Parts: sequence; structure tokens; C-alpha cells
Amino acid sequence: MITMCMGFGCNAAGCVGCRIIDSPRERLIAILTNNFVPCNGRFPFLIAIATIFIAGSIQGFSSTIISTIAVIFVILLGIVFTLLISKLLSKTILKGIPSSFILELPPYRKPQFGKILVRSIFDRTLFVLGRAISVAIPAGLIIWLFANIGINGQSLLDLVANFLQPFANLMGLDGYILTAFILGIPANEIVLPIILMCYLGGNSLVNLEDTFSIGQILISHGWTILTAINVMLFTILHYPCATTLLTIKKETGSWKWTFVSFLLPTICGIAVCMLTNFVYHIFI
Repeated sequence: MITMCMGFGCNAAGCVGCRIIDSPRERLIAILTNNFVPCNGRFPFLIAIATIFIAGSIQGFSSTIISTIAVIFVILLGIVFTLLISKLLSKTILKGIPSSFILELPPYRKPQFGKILVRSIFDRTLFVLGRAISVAIPAGLIIWLFANIGINGQSLLDLVANFLQPFANLMGLDGYILTAFILGIPANEIVLPIILMCYLGGNSLVNLEDTFSIGQILISHGWTILTAINVMLFTILHYPCATTLLTIKKETGSWKWTFVSFLLPTICGIAVCMLTNFVYHIFI
């Protein structure tokens, strides 16, 4: 539970925090399911979409309350998936006897603030920042190349988005949204700027702070309340960012479990979005 709460700040930090779990089996389960809770990078995107499409469709004071409830609902959905997948893993590929929980209170010692500061900076903060930088630089280059290299008058972004369009339609999304999630693997914060860059036909990331302007761009490119709902769901239920994946590789020492941590939330996200899209078109 503590490591899951740490994941709300950063999923990579949550994975590192799983070191406190004594049982290797339970530590692995916690690492694999840590990504189901939204990190700090996903909250702005969730809040922006809820504000534009849910609060924007309702008039009055209640609009803010309802959009807040929508964000809380998808967060709770992520927690539910954390518990369900943890239970599933513990009954299948990571079957074992649950360990007992013993809380030991160590003797009180006066805090040594110098050591705490040094360990926090060098053993935690710089480790995560180093992982982020090693991913961000090549990822930025790839995004720039996709936006600036063209074939027969179409950029690579357009070609990839058109290729993904049929599959994205099954999820209630479009090809550009799915492309943005794929290119946004270095950091969840850049998914929305990539979407805006694709829609505006730019060759660099777009960062708008005015939610009204963002809403106008998204609506003009075919976004509906269904699109917004599925984007919020897939934001919660998709693969970890690259920094978290590298951290999982370091903590588990295995590319196999890193791949499993990538696959689990992605399959859940695709299935939930397809189900939502199917139900919406049947009843509405």
C-alpha cells in the first residue's frame, strides 16, 4: 500500500520503494502493478480533459464537482485494477504462500540530516533524473524526426497515425491519439503536446496553457465525450513511461518482467477502451 501511494508521485520511485518488501514474490507483484496508479505526470492531462469535456458540457457550479468525480473515478479504477491484477498474479504465475506482516519498531535514533540529504539526492533523485535524461534526449530526437521527415508529402507522424487509425477506432480514439501515446513513452507529460502538434501540423511540441484553446482544437478534430472518456481510461491503463521501465529492469534484473510490466496495463487499457466504445455505440 505504501509503495502504491508512492506511485502517485512517480511510478519509478514507487518501484524503488518496493525494496522495503521482504518477500521477493510480493515485491515483484508490487513492482508489476505499481503503474496502475497515475503518477504526477498523468494528473494534468486527466484534469484538462475532464475540465474541457465533462465540466464544459454541464452548466453551473455542479460542473466542477462532476469533473472532479470523473477524475477520482478513473483513479479509483486504477486502484481496483492494481488489486485485481495483484490477486491474479498471486494465483497464477507468481503463486506462493503470503508472507506475514510484522511491524518492528527500531530503537529511536536522532536523525542525521546531512546523511538523509545526501542519500536522498544521490541515491534517489539523481538516479531517477539520470534515467529520465538518458531517455528524454533520444526520444526528443525521434519525435523531431517523425514530425519533420516526410514521404510523398506526408510526415512520418501522418503515416503512422493513418496506419493505426483502424485499430484506434476500435478503442474509440483516432490514429493521432494512439501515435501520441506511443511517442509519449519517455514521459506522460508530453502526450497532449504531441496530440496538439499532430493536429496543428507543426514540427515541434505544442504547449498551450489555455484549456479553452486546447478544447477548441480537440473538438475541431472530432473529439467527443466518448473520445475524452477513452483517453482518460487509456491514460490510467497503459504502459509505464521509459524511466519506470528502466527502473523495473534494474530492480528485477530481468527484461522478461519488464516486458510483463509493459504488457499488463496496456492489455487492460485496450480491453477497457474497446468495451467502453462497444457499450457506448449500443446504448447511445
